[in-house]
Amino acid sequence: MNRGQTVFSQVMDFIPMYEFRKCVQQYHGNYKVRSFSCWNQFLCMAFAQLTYRESLRDIESCLNSMQNKLYHMGFRSEVSRSTLAYANETRDWRIYADFAQVLIHIARDLYKDAEFGVELDNTVYALDSTTIDLCLSLFPWAQFRKQKGAIKLHTLLDLRGNLPSYIKITDGSVHDVNILDDLIPEPGSYYIMDRGYVDFARLYVLTKFCAFFITRAKKNFKFRRLYSHPVDKSIGLRSDQTVVLTGFYSSKDYPDKLRRTRFYDAETEKLLTFLSNNFIIPAITIAQLYKCRWQVELFFRWIKQHLRIKAFYGTSKNAVKAQIWIAISVYVLVAIIKKRMNLNLSLYTILQILSVTAFEQVPIIQVLTNFSCKSSEDDSDNQLLLIDL
Repeated sequence: MNRGQTVFSQVMDFIPMYEFRKCVQQYHGNYKVRSFSCWNQFLCMAFAQLTYRESLRDIESCLNSMQNKLYHMGFRSEVSRSTLAYANETRDWRIYADFAQVLIHIARDLYKDAEFGVELDNTVYALDSTTIDLCLSLFPWAQFRKQKGAIKLHTLLDLRGNLPSYIKITDGSVHDVNILDDLIPEPGSYYIMDRGYVDFARLYVLTKFCAFFITRAKKNFKFRRLYSHPVDKSIGLRSDQTVVLTGFYSSKDYPDKLRRTRFYDAETEKLLTFLSNNFIIPAITIAQLYKCRWQVELFFRWIKQHLRIKAFYGTSKNAVKAQIWIAISVYVLVAIIKKRMNLNLSLYTILQILSVTAFEQVPIIQVLTNFSCKSSEDDSDNQLLLIDL
């Protein structure tokens, strides 16, 4: 006799089913499917992410060991590794990419008033990429170098809540700067990037869309100073200048003025030079915003450590992309649960609790609110504070 919903099914109740079905219908995901639907595939893969399953056989064994609970967890057919493997190979990964964007939209609305360390009303994004190494013999489509395979996860992170607003998965050989061609700049928003994204023709597009960027200047940066502005050197600032480019090609690519700010970081003992097209905010705010760019690095480290995106259940491009997008969906879903239930636990702690209570038939609020322990060393690490708001 069922004594109530399992914790896993209560987690899945936060999913907007109408939106999921729309994504499935758009790509005909259930066309000629008799039993193992896209929803069953999503449930299996989400369960694998939440409970850290190692392989398809691991997923099959774990779920079938609780056969009497599967129906109440939402599964409407038998789970077998061959069927799941076939679904990962053939079901269009864009179903889960579009659905992840639906969850991201919901989460960003929940975290729109979250603080990120700088008092600014504008939306602030951090843009970067991470490389996931793959075995070239198993993933021949992901050629990176002559004897090495890899894919890149390009991410535009909204610093209010540290939520990925844009993600693109490419081959490892795609240069980071090319992603700027795919972005649709939001007027009034800030885009924080490292030196790998310095391409003045592409940066000028942001300026024409009335969006702001902050990046670091390269060593061979050629410019001419027009004005110098006073700075407070006691807080680390060294200069604040209005400049124009003097390089033959760069001056044509970016004919407008730029702001050049130099800041001395006492912690690393480095002199940093920033470039921006914003002349309104204080010079120290530019340095503070660039420091916030590190949140995207912490995001990459976090998902690599706590989600299954480094080892894959399938070897095709479709299977890899589907697994990554479902992992992102799980990450955002847990962030939504954290906000809607007004939890003070870190995202890491919530995932750990859900991983060991997935089959428990108790209210999820009871599982998450009755938890109490002293903060561990891992819990206080910066990488675990991504959504600890």
